[in-house]
Amino acid sequence: MNKEKEPLFSKKNRALLTDPLDDDNPITVQVLGICSALAITVKLEPAVVMTLSVIFVMAAGNVIVSILRNVIPTRIRIIVQLLVVATLVALVDQFLKAYAYDVSKQLAIFIGLIITNCIIMGRFEAFALGNGVWKSFLDGVGNAAGYGWILIVVAFVRELFGSGELWGVPVIPQFIYDLGYQDNGLMLLSPMALIVVGIYIWIQRYYNRKLIEND
Repeated sequence: MNKEKEPLFSKKNRALLTDPLDDDNPITVQVLGICSALAITVKLEPAVVMTLSVIFVMAAGNVIVSILRNVIPTRIRIIVQLLVVATLVALVDQFLKAYAYDVSKQLAIFIGLIITNCIIMGRFEAFALGNGVWKSFLDGVGNAAGYGWILIVVAFVRELFGSGELWGVPVIPQFIYDLGYQDNGLMLLSPMALIVVGIYIWIQRYYNRKLIEND
């Protein structure tokens, strides 16, 4: 008898997209990619651009590695994976320089450092090498989105309270400042990114008891 084909968005496949957003978040649960939370979350715009860039690189990279998984010699698999991610990052870098030059300057070397992002290489090695194209695509999108979600939350908090802006646009009314409110310059310092991430982890574990039970 023919084996029944699994639906594209079966429960297991949906979990590949949703689990990294909470139960298995790359930053707050796996504690990976922390450097990005420090480096590019002073403002919301670069955090969103970095998120989109990583989604593209991880999703496309997972698909490519999955397609090639049966022909990549084991001894050089890491080199092949680095070549794949480096090529995709170069495409992203050139695209940003062509169509979003100001953001490209803000991100500077951090786009290039996507190549060494342990989340990406980890998913290539742990998932894409052992699964089909569709599952690998979903895993790439899910983990990149989980990573990017934390960047966006941290950037939202830091830009709002650090400079009173979102996406570079003032959002706190002037009368609030007239009452004596001042922007918190500490939010613009790198250590505040870790503090915000720590607060997020505390809230996440308070509402998601499974994370405490699994410790």
